[in-house]
Amino acid sequence: MTRATPGRPLRADARRNYERIVAAAETVFAAQGADGSLEEIARLAEVGSATLHRHFPSRRALLLAVFEDGITALCDQARSLGDADPGPALTTWLRALTVYSVTHRGLSLSLLPTGPATEGDDRCHVMLDEAGRSLLTRAQQAGAVRPDVAFTDLLTLVTAIALAAETTGDPAGAERLLTLALTGIHPR
Repeated sequence: MTRATPGRPLRADARRNYERIVAAAETVFAAQGADGSLEEIARLAEVGSATLHRHFPSRRALLLAVFEDGITALCDQARSLGDADPGPALTTWLRALTVYSVTHRGLSLSLLPTGPATEGDDRCHVMLDEAGRSLLTRAQQAGAVRPDVAFTDLLTLVTAIALAAETTGDPAGAERLLTLALTGIHPR
């Protein structure tokens, strides 16, 4: 998805630059992780550093743009789980979020919560917050999850597990860690 001033689409050349930057960032982040060189991204996209920063004022904004399609799919999955048994639905979605985070280097850092999402936050954070909070609320109302669990707790948990899996090189261990951690969110 391309950023534009509200009510005004990007010019064709600006849209092309945006798309080239995102494509280059996908390549660099896949190879080097979230700390990949922004200068290398600009070089691969064949744009200047100022153009990159005009489209993406922060590294986090660029990371989230790279992962926006996957995050949209995760949010769609959360909505599709709306009629399922609330406890298992939340668990299923958290597993999908964990797997996606582990298999897409750099995403876990961009998901790190900075508190409850607000409209001033990036679109991806707001989308994830709404999708996950809805599943969590349903699970809590059904008595499947303790009432003191906040969605930011779950997002932090997924982030920590994904970072651990990136560090150890053991993506299969991420699901095991999530299973161990989820036993702590069930009512006593």
